[in-house]
Amino acid sequence: MRITTNPKTILVVDDEKDIVDLIAYNLENEGFKVIRAYDGQTALTLVQAEKPHLVLLDLLLPGIKGLDVCRAIRKNQETQYLPIIMITAMSDTVDRVLGLEIGADDYITKPFNVRELIARVGAVLRREEPRFEKNTGDILSFGGIHINLDSYSITVDGRPIDLSYREFKMLAFFVRHPGRVYSRDQLLESVWGDENFVEPRTVDVHISRLRAAIEKDKDKPQYILTVRSIGYRFSDSLSRET
Repeated sequence: MRITTNPKTILVVDDEKDIVDLIAYNLENEGFKVIRAYDGQTALTLVQAEKPHLVLLDLLLPGIKGLDVCRAIRKNQETQYLPIIMITAMSDTVDRVLGLEIGADDYITKPFNVRELIARVGAVLRREEPRFEKNTGDILSFGGIHINLDSYSITVDGRPIDLSYREFKMLAFFVRHPGRVYSRDQLLESVWGDENFVEPRTVDVHISRLRAAIEKDKDKPQYILTVRSIGYRFSDSLSRET
């Protein structure tokens, strides 16, 4: 076991005790502190009481389902940026996509390789540590979009917008680089960093959610434009504010 002076706390949520025990054993061997829940309501209670650094969340839970747990975490201002890795069955493609749309950071499928799970946990925690390159009082403005990098707040034409951390970081990246076309792989590298397990499909999900949040008509976007067969571009035809 690795000895850590300030171990990160991981909440493992699954109704199968054997799976929870397996995950907990391996996480504890890596130096993490593990708390356990076997249903959705207990998971939400522990999120508030224990303030974990990350949640491993099974989707098929008794009572409150995993997707609803994810929704509740994202709607709560205190936990909206809490990293969540979904645990899904191999056949749960629709649920995986829906989970990413709701705000999960990553997913792993059953049956899973324990080493891969540990790697995913480590990668998500590493990329969340900086939170963002904070620059006190720094504000980005472009075409009616105002991004406060210190308070993580966004307004579009004066209207407050709620975004997940990943959506926030992606929008800030686009605003900093208007007019340039980025492939999905380039966006993964710039926004997700050294995470090796995120799929290009994840970019499309986050783009869709961003458009729904900031565009007047998400089906006719003015800000985030699709460049066919290449990727995405943030419009440079809107006036930049200083």
